[in-house]
Amino acid sequence: MTIDNQTALQKTLHFFLTKIVIGIAVIVTSVALTEWLCRLLLDKTQLTDNTKSIIVAVLDSAIAVLTYILLFKAYEKRRIKELSTSSFGTNAVIGFVTGLVLQSLFIAVIYIAATYSITRVNPLSTLVPSFSIALSAGFVAEILIIGVLFRLLEQQLGTTISLLLFIFLFAILHINGKGATLLSVCATGVQAGFMLPAAYIFSRSLWLPIFLHFNWDFAEPGIFGAINSSTSITEGWFTSKISGAALITGGQTGPQNSLQSLILCLITGALFLLLAKRKNNFIKPGWRMSSPKRLLNS
Repeated sequence: MTIDNQTALQKTLHFFLTKIVIGIAVIVTSVALTEWLCRLLLDKTQLTDNTKSIIVAVLDSAIAVLTYILLFKAYEKRRIKELSTSSFGTNAVIGFVTGLVLQSLFIAVIYIAATYSITRVNPLSTLVPSFSIALSAGFVAEILIIGVLFRLLEQQLGTTISLLLFIFLFAILHINGKGATLLSVCATGVQAGFMLPAAYIFSRSLWLPIFLHFNWDFAEPGIFGAINSSTSITEGWFTSKISGAALITGGQTGPQNSLQSLILCLITGALFLLLAKRKNNFIKPGWRMSSPKRLLNS
């Protein structure tokens, strides 16, 4: 291979869209193979379904993290500081608490302005399915969406443009969702396209959006017994009755797509960005790999 061909190949491999495609493909394949093999082996055991679900969720999450670290450490020849163990504790706690507080506030508004009542308290074992699904979703989704897609877009296009693209992207993707309304589309665009990326921009750590997403998906159906349109969970720790105007309850798509959710997530994302701005964590359009590297390694 000639020097010119080598240079062309290197440029193609390190083009941001190529890196996005390769990153997503490798991580998705690793997680899918892990889950398939794990379930194949676990189905031969006498373990309960709940135990199997937790094992699969933990392994899926671990493989997603490990694959990301190994792939981009080799691909980008840098330390993967966004998944550093030193930043794990603080960011995991902030994310976990933020997810729980937000969901609690959504329910509090429903309790005050509409109807939320607990009709039954179920055994703690009912938390396991929602915990397993939320764990996998939080880790795998945020590794792919924020770690690969948003991070690489931001390096190429800058923070502001990438955020606007993400808001638009998530809104468009949910227009035809089951029970979708203008409010639910806007709320999803703000939550997934604005708040979660803003959490990453503030912390420059994937642990924060991972654990925010995890406890968001866990608390809504698993603790409060509310609808979460992104999961199949039908029973949580509390069996609850929610009724009232869809503007407040979220209707068929649950409290995460209510008016209070839209407002509170917009405020939360804005606070993350304000703090990120103060930390000089914004990336300007036109920056190349050297600048994001410096930011991540600083």
